[in-house]
Amino acid sequence: MKTLTVSIVTPDGPVYESDVEMVSAKAQSGELGILPGHIPMVAPLQIGAVRLKKGGNTELVAVSGGFLEVRPDKVTILAQAAEKASDIDVERAKAAKERAERRLQAKQDDIDFKRAELALKRAMNRINVYEGRI
Repeated sequence: MKTLTVSIVTPDGPVYESDVEMVSAKAQSGELGILPGHIPMVAPLQIGAVRLKKGGNTELVAVSGGFLEVRPDKVTILAQAAEKASDIDVERAKAAKERAERRLQAKQDDIDFKRAELALKRAMNRINVYEGRI
């Protein structure tokens, strides 16, 4: 079976590098499925899970936005933050979710609601990836 090389990189360094059969990710324009030989493109990513299919298994990586660059034999994801499911500290993610929910419920004038909403989305994404729910 044909494969393509996937690299997921953050400002802190590489998170994932492997050959896979298919990549699925949430772009701003919708869900993308990428197979070997895909046309070249660049797309901004939403907060979500990147699914990497290889040998009948699916690996998940939580990404917090960024960009996806596709070439016929390589996919590069430049993410603001990314974690493999096995590397996620789920207790920390649950604590972040609770903090964001408290901020959103507080209804105070000094709360930045957009920032709290994004924090909640990132925490929920990390929890869902850790638990294998996407």
